Amino acid sequence: MTNRKLSLVSMLVMLPMLLLAQAEALFNNTLLNDSLEEVTQKTSEISATQNVFTNTIPRFPLAKARESHLLCTNLKTNNGTIDKVVFTFADDKLVYIEAKGNVLALTSERQDTARTYMDYDVYLKDKLFVKNASDQAWIINDEAMHVNLFTWENPYLKSDFKSNALPINKAIPEFIKMGASLSEMQPVLETNSQFSNKEVLDGKDPNAQLQINAFGVNYLGFPRKVEARFGDEKLNVVWILTAKGEEDRIRQALIEQYGKPIFVDDNWEIFNDWQVGLRKDKPEILLIEKALGQVYKKQFFKQE
Repeated sequence: MTNRKLSLVSMLVMLPMLLLAQAEALFNNTLLNDSLEEVTQKTSEISATQNVFTNTIPRFPLAKARESHLLCTNLKTNNGTIDKVVFTFADDKLVYIEAKGNVLALTSERQDTARTYMDYDVYLKDKLFVKNASDQAWIINDEAMHVNLFTWENPYLKSDFKSNALPINKAIPEFIKMGASLSEMQPVLETNSQFSNKEVLDGKDPNAQLQINAFGVNYLGFPRKVEARFGDEKLNVVWILTAKGEEDRIRQALIEQYGKPIFVDDNWEIFNDWQVGLRKDKPEILLIEKALGQVYKKQFFKQE
């Protein structure tokens, strides 16, 4: 398998853990991995209102059996009052925080300097992402970094969250056409995502020169990052970023679409004549052009 470009999450993993300042502690000493009960108690002392939303049939990628969202309004910190904050729990562990309205309260007293990534100011030590244009901020854990959850806007921050829920599409998006041309696929990816960008690859992948990153593509009722790779301007590899907590849901969806896997080992389950893969060591779905899939079968998976 070819090497993929070093991602933002890779840079974070390399940071010494002792440097973490835990930005979430501004919320009355709330910490990632706290339980819903713990965070509810801590934030009750500094919030005007609290509401809890729980789904026992989760869509949130990090949740295996249950997802919960604690919405707080007018949440007071030592640096100011934030309009709304939603705390998201995967199986009763806090993994994601999104704030909206006066998010300057999260950064006004910081001594470190933010880096720029797309439209975000990023404080790497805390995995704190700030989008000043929309007055939003995110604090997330490592696994949420992999899924690029700093690009997700939690629907519970909006009053019409019920009517705007994404449909739960279990099939791989039909608009992804392996082998299609760059000129055909680029507008299709743009249309079916919230936003996208192009990335010239570093040459480590001999089969691709260009990648389109499409953010907000619906799969299993949740907006995903899709990485579409083009070799000689033909789409030959697609990665759909996923999380470990939803592995069983994804496996069942792939079985419903393609039948049982034709190859299984500790890290992979392969479907559809080596054209679809469920990756388990680094949670992702791999889609691959038919001829290239046969190359991977022999060279990477060592199968005849």
